[in-house]
Amino acid sequence: MQSQTKVTVKRATGAFALMDSLKRHGVKHIFGYPGGAILPIYDELYRSEAAGDVEHILVRHEQAATHAADGYARATGKVGVCFGTSGPGATNLVTGIATAHMDSIPVVVITGQVARKMIGTDAFQETDIYGITLPVVKHSYVIRDPRDMATIVAEAFHIASTGRPGPVLIDIPKDVGLEEFDYEAGSTGSIKLPGYRPTVKGNPRQINQAVKLMGEARCPLLYVGGGVISADAHAEVTELAENFNIPVTTTLMGKGAFNENHPLSLGMLGMHGTAYANFAVSECDLLIAVGSRFDDRVTGKLDQFACNAKVIHIDIDPAEVGKNRVPDVPIVGDVSSFD
Repeated sequence: MQSQTKVTVKRATGAFALMDSLKRHGVKHIFGYPGGAILPIYDELYRSEAAGDVEHILVRHEQAATHAADGYARATGKVGVCFGTSGPGATNLVTGIATAHMDSIPVVVITGQVARKMIGTDAFQETDIYGITLPVVKHSYVIRDPRDMATIVAEAFHIASTGRPGPVLIDIPKDVGLEEFDYEAGSTGSIKLPGYRPTVKGNPRQINQAVKLMGEARCPLLYVGGGVISADAHAEVTELAENFNIPVTTTLMGKGAFNENHPLSLGMLGMHGTAYANFAVSECDLLIAVGSRFDDRVTGKLDQFACNAKVIHIDIDPAEVGKNRVPDVPIVGDVSSFD
């Protein structure tokens, strides 16, 4: 994927390439807290802010930066961006990264790191943030060559915002930010991810099976999760509920996916949900799970959850389908793409 903007070659630093790449991906707000290893990037950020290209929101603790970027992504639908320095600055980001990962929120986290030659020497404020965050990110990068900056930023934004959204970490050694090279200004970088192919369109045969079950059901129920909000599929869920006259219950993450003043709304289900939503789950003969993951706060004892119902499970992440409850009809795909 190449930008249509005219590309010009200029001598620039890795830090300039980062800020230019972020700008070309539409980044207008960055949450962060500076420190030694990320200072070359903050110097360039200062110039970008002075030019009116971006606004930096200074937090009082790095954890607040990831939570703020997470909240920004939820509120705007855009990818949230935050900065933190090496060592304790990077480790302070972890709780917010884990939150974004568990709630499937698109965030790009950029950390400073000690210089390349110092990596692995237990240098001052060196921590392996790449390794520390592996369980709670969708993908990670350590940039060893500033020439890779535009491509890695492009890939990070693509990975964070497609398929099941999630956080992506980019760790940048201090000398990579300082190093000068011939930078192709105007390029958004090329994306080369041959192993990354999220399934968007659901299997037509399985969709037909689901429609057949919905037509036969006497007491169907829509169980809607946060995946509907991520997919911006509010209208599609409302249309489905109204066309088949199906009551709707939502998870905590799914609140807002369906108008709770609608006559078909049952509110939230589960441990903290409404009694009538939970009674509906117990009495339904078809449970249609859309963008939800059968969380234990919702299901309680799994073998007693919707135990009399057939299950249709629709989710963009194949790892979630059948993980906790084996569905009668599994459908992998983006909810908003279903016809």
